[in-house]
Amino acid sequence: MSFPPKSTPLVAPGHTRPVTHLSFSPLQDDGTYLLISSCKDGNPMLREWTGDWIGTFLGHKGAVWSTKLSLDASRAASASADFTAKIWDTYSGNPLHSFPHNHIVRSVALSPSASHLLTGGQEKKVRIFDLNRPDADPDFLSETGGALSHEATVKSVVWVGDFTGVTAGEDGLIKWWDLRTRTLATSITFPNPITSMELSRQTGRLVVTSGNAVAFMHALPSNNAGPSHTLTLPYSPSSASIHPILQDRFVTGNQGDEWVRIHGMDGEEREVLKGHHGPVHCVEFSPDGEMYASGSEDGTIRLWQTTPGKSYGLWQGQTNGG
Repeated sequence: MSFPPKSTPLVAPGHTRPVTHLSFSPLQDDGTYLLISSCKDGNPMLREWTGDWIGTFLGHKGAVWSTKLSLDASRAASASADFTAKIWDTYSGNPLHSFPHNHIVRSVALSPSASHLLTGGQEKKVRIFDLNRPDADPDFLSETGGALSHEATVKSVVWVGDFTGVTAGEDGLIKWWDLRTRTLATSITFPNPITSMELSRQTGRLVVTSGNAVAFMHALPSNNAGPSHTLTLPYSPSSASIHPILQDRFVTGNQGDEWVRIHGMDGEEREVLKGHHGPVHCVEFSPDGEMYASGSEDGTIRLWQTTPGKSYGLWQGQTNGG
């Protein structure tokens, strides 16, 4: 009797405290991509598509909650508990600029041209910085003309297309902003605080977790903005990511246990993957859909094959299960 190959993760060590956020670059011209990780140790790390370590960005003095790469992967942005957001040169590892805030910064997003930076965090404010004039005062996104963007901590900011910013808060609100005029375009309300929001660039969707729900919605605003597809799970997901090519499954982490789960788009649980030794804070599919990464309280990143046993990356030449 034969059994399907077992999903055996590769462990990417290096961090010394809980991993808080993971983000892949888009596919580059040579078909590869990069992975950047955030950690409470304050040292974001850059890895190749195989998971091999490239370098560590040194300079933050507090936990790093979010890191994002520019479309061409030449720049990285980071958000930290040291009350700063930083821009980095990914080739040299050097910081290019540090942007002071008055409280913990929880999320960052770069514009497609890497000319502007969005930040949000525990000040409940969303700022937009012009990276061509890094010493200039930022603009604020606000409905009322004041400085506040949300009524609670801003958990996530993403940049969609050329002129749209999307922000998600613990107030349960997701807001779409016209970044040309710095004004609100539309918003929707969830009954529970937003715990994560990620942009699936290839599918043009936002993947949102809130309470026990995972919601998939159009990334660009429209007159009927709202979740196009919402599922209620038997647990509270910490993070979710949709397969970027097939769009037939999504992966989740969970603060309540140490497992990574794969669900079909009907919500059916397909796999439960064990390997971490602490709650799973973040998950993300690679841009080619061939693997997904998970980051945990245990301080490790684990890389999982979408098709176990396939010759791919560092799994080349390995045999799994059998």
